[in-house]
Amino acid sequence: MALLPIEDLQKRPPLIGWAPFALGFRPFFLAAGVYAVVLMALWLLVLRGSLEPGMLSPLVWHGHEMLFGFTVAVIAGFLLTAAQNWTGIRTPSGTPLAALFLVWLAGRLAFLVPGLPAGLVALVDLAFLPAVALTLAVPILKARQLHNAPFPLMLLVLTAANALVHLEALGWTTGWAFSSASLGLHLATYVVVTMVVVMGGRVIPSFTDNKLRTRARRWKTIEILVPVTTLGALLAALIASDSYITALLAATAATVHVIRLAGWYTPQYWSVPLLWILHLGYAWIALGFALLALSAAGFSTAAVSSLHAFTAGGIGVLTLGMMARVSLGHTGRMLEPAPVMTRAFVAINLAALLRVALPLLFPGVYMQSMMAAGLAWVIAFALFVVIYAPMLLRPRVDGKPG
Repeated sequence: MALLPIEDLQKRPPLIGWAPFALGFRPFFLAAGVYAVVLMALWLLVLRGSLEPGMLSPLVWHGHEMLFGFTVAVIAGFLLTAAQNWTGIRTPSGTPLAALFLVWLAGRLAFLVPGLPAGLVALVDLAFLPAVALTLAVPILKARQLHNAPFPLMLLVLTAANALVHLEALGWTTGWAFSSASLGLHLATYVVVTMVVVMGGRVIPSFTDNKLRTRARRWKTIEILVPVTTLGALLAALIASDSYITALLAATAATVHVIRLAGWYTPQYWSVPLLWILHLGYAWIALGFALLALSAAGFSTAAVSSLHAFTAGGIGVLTLGMMARVSLGHTGRMLEPAPVMTRAFVAINLAALLRVALPLLFPGVYMQSMMAAGLAWVIAFALFVVIYAPMLLRPRVDGKPG
């Protein structure tokens, strides 16, 4: 990817035209940023009792839209862009990409239309992930890159998780011994965590080494243990969330991830916001496993904090960091974000800290902590939208396609 020096960028004439559907990251990153702000603002209104979400219970609606609205948009934008780099085969742009984006948007709007049958809402919302999975599978299979084949498969597992939520909304799981919606949301969270672990292992040390001219330490035993302990702990948490086996597996996973993260560490990255945001995001994943171990061992108050270490922390922090970096690189810009984005990175970590730590340590201020965390989240993604919307809507500064 050729990046132009700052002085060359300053000499170029103003960009003409629009390119919101030139490559997958553009519409989906912008939509994810906007939706992160809107969705959290709506959630704060729900918490205040000023708004009723509709066909889903408030907690299920919040979890569903954070995962299958916001997070899935980031995943789609990232994978549709990455697959083109991996395979050298063009992924959808223009009208086909716009159509795919409209499928995602229809799924979000369907929940807001009063009186729309739950079955129709389900069909509309469930259409997006299989479409993205198929779109990814075609170039991956053509290029025979079987090591990337798990990504379309994970999108299909996410589809199944989404279906579990809709089954409960349709009333088809009445009488089950457990909530299918809760199972679906936890399954979706754990699939996304798995994606983060896989992609984080690829890009975080690579980005760090390329920028700082360092060499991350990778231990073969740890790299083997990462997928084994991650999947083992998450599957155990789904099957038996309160068990000493789950606690042991989660504690082992936390230890393995901390060791892996330590191998990538260099004090130099603290001077580079686009790097420390990614390292901190991965650290939230390790903390999520540690809290999961505590929860499984009997400290039930850690359960919600574990979930939000994975979501508000790992997913929230890493998605913001990745969108900030990918958007710069794929619009032909230097990998130097606007200084105000450092404040956004601080705000998103503050949101995670408030959401994870305060309810665990000071349960008496639960509502206040959620309000404060929500406000910090809104600030972080609002800054992203303001800074990055012009980049995502306009053509590349180097005149190249994409």
